Amino acid sequence: MEVEQSVVEQQVDGEPAGLDALDQQLLDQLIGQAKDRGVKLAGEGGLLQALTKRLLESALDGEITDHLGYTKHDAAGDGSGNSRNGRRSKTVITDVGPVEIEVPRDRAGTFEPQIVKKRQGRLSGVDEMVLSLSARGLTHGEISAHLREVYGAEVSKQTISTITDKVIEGMAEWQNRPLDPVYPVIFIDCVHVKIRDGQVANRPIYMALAVTCDGMREILGLWAGDGGEGAKYWMHVLTEIKNRGVADVCMVVCDGLKGLPEAIAAVWPQAVTQTCVVHLLRASFRYAARQHWDALARALRPIYTAPTEDAAMERFVEFEAAWGRKYPAVIKLWNSAWAEFVPFLNFDVEIRRVICTTNAIESINARIRRAVRARGHFPNEQAALKCVYLAVMSLDPTGTGQKRWMMRWKAALNAFDITFDGRLSAGRK
Repeated sequence: MEVEQSVVEQQVDGEPAGLDALDQQLLDQLIGQAKDRGVKLAGEGGLLQALTKRLLESALDGEITDHLGYTKHDAAGDGSGNSRNGRRSKTVITDVGPVEIEVPRDRAGTFEPQIVKKRQGRLSGVDEMVLSLSARGLTHGEISAHLREVYGAEVSKQTISTITDKVIEGMAEWQNRPLDPVYPVIFIDCVHVKIRDGQVANRPIYMALAVTCDGMREILGLWAGDGGEGAKYWMHVLTEIKNRGVADVCMVVCDGLKGLPEAIAAVWPQAVTQTCVVHLLRASFRYAARQHWDALARALRPIYTAPTEDAAMERFVEFEAAWGRKYPAVIKLWNSAWAEFVPFLNFDVEIRRVICTTNAIESINARIRRAVRARGHFPNEQAALKCVYLAVMSLDPTGTGQKRWMMRWKAALNAFDITFDGRLSAGRK
């Protein structure tokens, strides 16, 4: 089509322009001609595929012209030592489906195209699509079927695995990036995944989620465990975080992980270790019959809402007298966690409100679990970490969740700054 050629020439021969810079009249004419001739806009043999083919081939022609230093049929090429040498056909997978293009060659074999490189079978948009679908929990087989059904593109499961493997380098860089010098709160939690290592077994993937001094959430890293972690393991994790620049943390909220309080005290001596209250309540319910959960919740509420530690102890004594004989394991659980449970009772109500709930991390865990469940089990630890990392990277693409998060934390951050004697000031420099 003449109009199509005109549009292409504007893109290739003139200054690079986005769709906003193209003449809307030309686009309307192009679409109108396609409709008049019965040409589909999308799908196999559609207008988008034809445009993609023309644009790619025009760009490749421009690249070989730059490489040789003269245009086609230009006398300046006589005796230059290199010239065009025909074309070779190649099919590339694009966002609009498979497109067959003609790639120019030179006699010296020195031409290295950049827009579609040698041995490149996919444009970058396809890779991004595969990573996005994988982050949302689709298996490699489901992604392959989706690309075949929607775009008519045959992409094998092995190719999809190769594409997702590319994130490993980025994951390592992300895991070692510099961090802020101070964080008001770090939440440490885990999701369990099934890893086939001789036999399928549940393994924890730990995540550290921090709140910055500006009220933004930041995931500091991911670490795989084997379920038997102790102080040595947590010393390694926390020292890694500290070596990335975190000199101070006001509070670390966790779920009674063995050896973690000792490691926190060694790495950040001023940090307060706080047991997650919601996790403590859930653990209590595991020891109780379902019909007693509501009554237990009502009986436990006066303990964690008490104004002081002494008042909380009085309410706990009352709870023990009422429920100790029926559920001694619940009493033992609270006694064991008491030292890490009571610190937040000494803080402002705004601080209590944000650290008493796990909504901060549960929404993230829900997205991760959705991706993990779709896979069933993983062949190794790295595959599990890759899946969790992709899920984490796909969180909150519009940024609206981050805005809500910041608004929710404003009052708490003011309370933190006062309670912790200005230790957050270093994080705002």
